[in-house]
Parts: sequence; C-alpha cells; structure tokens
Amino acid sequence: MLKRFGPLVVLVLLAIAFFALGGQRYVTLDALRDNRQALVDFVAASPVISALALVAIYAALVAISFPGASLLTIAAGLLFGTVVGGSLVVVGATMGATIVFLIARNASGDDLRNRIGSWGEKLADGFQKNAFSYLMLLRLLPVAPFWLVNIVPALFGVKLRDYVLATGIGIIPGTFVYASIGAGAGSILAAGGDLNLRGALLKPEVIGPIIGLAALSLIPILYKRFKKEPVA
Repeated sequence: MLKRFGPLVVLVLLAIAFFALGGQRYVTLDALRDNRQALVDFVAASPVISALALVAIYAALVAISFPGASLLTIAAGLLFGTVVGGSLVVVGATMGATIVFLIARNASGDDLRNRIGSWGEKLADGFQKNAFSYLMLLRLLPVAPFWLVNIVPALFGVKLRDYVLATGIGIIPGTFVYASIGAGAGSILAAGGDLNLRGALLKPEVIGPIIGLAALSLIPILYKRFKKEPVA
C-alpha cells in the first residue's frame, strides 16, 4: 500500500505546502515585473545554475498541478530568450508531466478508473484508438485541463515512450509562443506596462500554426476510424 500510494501522498503534501507557504505569490506577472532586474542579474552571473533551477522549478510546478505554470514560461523567455527559454520549459514541463504519469500509473486501479467521470471516459476512448496522435492533439489544443491529460493516459495503458514523445512535441508550439512573449516583454515591464496575453495568443500568425499542427495530428485518428475493412 505504501509503495503504491506513497509517491501520490508526497505529491499532495508538496502541493499543500506550496500553497500554504504562499508560493503562488511568486508566480505572477507582478512578481516578474518587480523582480525582473534581480533575476536578469542572477542569470547573467550564473547561467547554468539558473537554467537548471528553471527546469527543476517548472517540473515541480507541473508535478503539483499548479495552474499558473505558463507564467513561468514568460519568465523563461524574458530571462533566456525564446529558443533557450522555450527549450528549458519543454524539458521541465515534460519531466513534471512524466512524474505525474508514473505516479498515476503506479497508483491506478479499477476504482480510480471508475471515478474519473465523463471527461476521463471520452479521453480514454481516444487513447484506445490512437494514443500518440490523440495525446498530441490534446497537448496542442488544451481542450482538457493539463493535469487531467497528465493522469488519464496512465489509467489506460498508454506507453511511457508514447506519452513522453507526444507530450514533449505537443507542448512545443504553445511553449514557444509564451516564451516569445516573454522575450519581448523586458522593455514593456521596464516601462511599467502590462502584458496583454489574450491579444497576443489570438493573433492569426500565432493561432494558425497551432491549429494546423492539431489538424495534422487528427489525420491518423480519422484514418483509423473511417478506413474500410478489406473485402474478403
């Protein structure tokens, strides 16, 4: 019992401790604006340590299902630039999601599968048809909460390799969009301005490629669903 549920209990306790100690106050645009210069100086003085710290912090926030982890992507873009910052976030987010996946797979059982509700049942149907493509689609177009997509594949036998690859590839477009916003945010924050995330994310040049990639990920699912059986 301890081996099965111990890691899950640890994760829950870490999440409780994070919020109880007010950790969420440090993952906001206001906190980024107020501490921007200190963070920039730290990255300049210790680039390797700061990069490793970003990956570790991002993985931890994803593992405890913190809903504002995307704000850290903006910080990564501001501090490291679009390419390096986005790459570090992809690594950290994939690591955190994989931790959740492994813990959920270790603790999963019939009772847990029966309690996931209608959302989980719909996701399970997609995973059984084409796990990799379906997970890619969910990562590209987050129609379901990120934390739920981290857990449900573990309950229905998705392979670790498929999970890691689909997660890592699927979060790249959105990650680099946020990182690019952060990369151009330095002058805006320095002037005391605000970042309009909604407006930036809805621009055609941003949303268009993401929708295109999502459409491509649908092709294997649709092919498998509608292909005809060979005539005997």
